[in-house]
Amino acid sequence: MWRGLWTLPALAARGLRRSCSRQGSGAPAPSSGATIFALSSGQGRCGVAVIRTSGPASGPALRSLTAGRDLPPARSARLRLLSDPRSGEPLDRALVLWFPGPQSFTGEDCAEFHVHGGPAVVSGVLQALSGVPGLRPAEAGEFTRRAFTHGKLSLTEVEGLADLIHAETEAQRRQALRQLDGELGRLCHDWAETLTTALAHVEAYIDFGEDDNLEEDVLERGGAYWSVGAGDTLASQPSELPSLPPFCLPPVDSSVRGLQAALGAHLRDARRGQRLRSGAHVVVAGPPNAGKSSLVNLLSRKPVSIVSPEPGTTRDVLETPVDLAGFPALLSDTAGLREGVGPVEQEGVRRARARLEQADLILAVLDACDLASPSSCNFLDTVVAHVGDRSPNGSSQRLLLVLNKLDLLPSEGLGPSPDLPPYLLLSCVTGEGLDSLLEALRKELATVCGDPSTGPPLLTRARHQYHLQSCLDALGHYKEARDLALEAEALRVARGHLAHLTGGGGTEEILDVIFRDFCVGK
Repeated sequence: MWRGLWTLPALAARGLRRSCSRQGSGAPAPSSGATIFALSSGQGRCGVAVIRTSGPASGPALRSLTAGRDLPPARSARLRLLSDPRSGEPLDRALVLWFPGPQSFTGEDCAEFHVHGGPAVVSGVLQALSGVPGLRPAEAGEFTRRAFTHGKLSLTEVEGLADLIHAETEAQRRQALRQLDGELGRLCHDWAETLTTALAHVEAYIDFGEDDNLEEDVLERGGAYWSVGAGDTLASQPSELPSLPPFCLPPVDSSVRGLQAALGAHLRDARRGQRLRSGAHVVVAGPPNAGKSSLVNLLSRKPVSIVSPEPGTTRDVLETPVDLAGFPALLSDTAGLREGVGPVEQEGVRRARARLEQADLILAVLDACDLASPSSCNFLDTVVAHVGDRSPNGSSQRLLLVLNKLDLLPSEGLGPSPDLPPYLLLSCVTGEGLDSLLEALRKELATVCGDPSTGPPLLTRARHQYHLQSCLDALGHYKEARDLALEAEALRVARGHLAHLTGGGGTEEILDVIFRDFCVGK
């Protein structure tokens, strides 16, 4: 019996590694007879186009298009004449590469054809491949899905690859590379190992605690125990057993508390990772004629909004996605905030105020030459001060005050003005002060979205947050349980959510959602 006690943690650990590792996917295995092919580079004319195959017929396909010549050495490029296997017509002189499985991207036999990127060449090679027995065109994301199924990528790494393909800013690229490198998966694996050890020791206590082999508080304080022989009890102070290794029980309760703290810290990131992936909401607001539309056009580098000296030109909310200092953002131009206007502009003001409530970051714009006007003072009191008052109490909104029209200021600087919080001076006409504004935006957006170059990996999808929250909830049930069997079940549930996050036991519907955004050929 004591031999089973010693081996229980190792067996449980091996079981969890199978369920949480890259091999433990919920995706169906690809058909053994299906070999897929597709153009993996971009559409249209280009210098070089890459056509890829994956599956057991990749080798015969490569031989067919190279007139039966031997396969090139693995992972080495060779120049070959490609011909249509049916007609023998030459198609192109191309570089070909051979990747025998499992040492390939998908884990299967793969071939690549690096051909000239003209549409006629690409079309001819694809048609030739379609005539090879056992080959069919690939579906969207099928290459990556096969890589996931064969354990080459975990599910979080697959998501990182998708984010890398769609990355439009420097911050998105850095975050996607970190996730593709497996940082989030390794972190979840470490958490899962902690749960495996805790579960093994709870089950050990269930099996042996009733025979008084272990003390009642061992789950809290831990300890080292030696077996004194088959059928005998375990002793915490062995006298003559120097050759037997101890069986160590760490304090399970403290391990669970530490894991709860780690999960809570990641879940308190206020959706920063999701903002980094989809873009932070930046709202430009201020009184009429402060230069909001000019600032939006300046930051977006295109004429998004109409600029006019007439107050109230912007009536609706105008949105444009932009790259702000390397971070993705949805920039919103809003109507000037004022009272006593017509019904159309009143609706614009109402929409502007509603959009302010949804903003992650507010760019508050004032006319530097008109700070003492009623509209400027009212904006400072109702918007700037309001956000400033809420920030110490945990508000996720942040605000930058921008004083525009620096080029119109007199030489003596700002005239009579109310007390102002920290501000930035800018001229949308000359661009003076733009570099300081972009640096301030970079710092604010790094707080809103998270800095992908430092700190722990971010949670970039709602799925990540759901499974970590469910894991944390299960650990809460562990603390509340008054029965060892219920405690063990809570640990199993928590461990299962970590397995689902990295790909173990994923449902087909979830996998379909993840892979549907991939392009054909990836």
